[in-house]
Amino acid sequence: MPEPSAPALKEIFNHARLRHIAAQAAAVHDGFDTGRFLAATADGLEALSLMARLRRVSACLHEGLPADYPQALAILRRLAPRLDNRFVTLVLPEYVAMYGLDDFDLSMDALRFFTSFGSSEFAVRPFLRQDLARGLALMETWSRDGDEHVRRLASEGSRPRLPWSFRLEALRADPSPAAPILNQLRGDPSLYVRKSVANHLNDITKDHPDWVMDLLAGWPLDHPSTAWIARHALRTLIKQGDRRALGIVGAGHVAQVSVEDFSVTPAAIRLGDSVRLAFQLRSTASLPQRLVIDYAVHYVKKSGGTSVKVFKLKTLTLAAGAALAITRAQIIRNFTTRAHYPGRHAVEIFINGECLARGAFTLLPGGN
Repeated sequence: MPEPSAPALKEIFNHARLRHIAAQAAAVHDGFDTGRFLAATADGLEALSLMARLRRVSACLHEGLPADYPQALAILRRLAPRLDNRFVTLVLPEYVAMYGLDDFDLSMDALRFFTSFGSSEFAVRPFLRQDLARGLALMETWSRDGDEHVRRLASEGSRPRLPWSFRLEALRADPSPAAPILNQLRGDPSLYVRKSVANHLNDITKDHPDWVMDLLAGWPLDHPSTAWIARHALRTLIKQGDRRALGIVGAGHVAQVSVEDFSVTPAAIRLGDSVRLAFQLRSTASLPQRLVIDYAVHYVKKSGGTSVKVFKLKTLTLAAGAALAITRAQIIRNFTTRAHYPGRHAVEIFINGECLARGAFTLLPGGN
């Protein structure tokens, strides 16, 4: 019997959740018309995407709150801690983005407040697009805030290519205005913040790889938190075998190793099966060496051609003359972002940017 599929993400805003929002809004604002809110938010709900539902809720909250923007924000501040899901609280900063662009100071202070309950990363972007210099100046002060959620917002909200949002074209063209924020957060103790900084820098590598590597070259990479950011920020360049990026993480040299007994098993599988990579890695060096090990799968496309995807396998320091057995199993199944097609799939092992072993498996027709 097949397992039931997970509910669609948009079901975060289902009818039960809408009733919850209505009840909590009425609890903090006596004049809130729950019936009107529920009728408006539920109309055509099934056809709406996740983000369309989110914006619908914000717009319907607006209809039930005072027309005076400061009064409405005061009510929403009381509502924030009463909502039962962090993603649902995004309706509050979305409200600010929809109705508060003419009141920069009040709106940005509200976004700072709301981000601790969920995130204001999407809502802050219209303010940056409207006045980049003013927005970044304030967000640089946020990068020194005692709340990790606020510090993360300084980095995440100013990413040039933030997923699910529009691109900040000014920062795509010139990332330097955001450098004070990134420099302030380069050694942040919070992994939550460091992930954002690394993703921000990885965004920039798509357009200005040398700018990112110049910035990182000036950072204290002996600091563990800073080194972590650098490794993850350069992940795309490292997968591409960029020598300078590999050098920044200590693996710019040609690896002195041999890859022995590389196998890809089984030789033929069906969709839904696992394929296993295994090999023996042996050092031929007289000193320890830093190694970045990746593997690439050349997926067969519908057209019959191939498209390569590189996966991280392991980063390690291998002692002189040492040997290490390495394995990796991967299930070959369809995703919304990638479909698989029958045919021969080449597999390659890369160490410090060089291909040192090749193999393959065949995906047969059929399977789940």
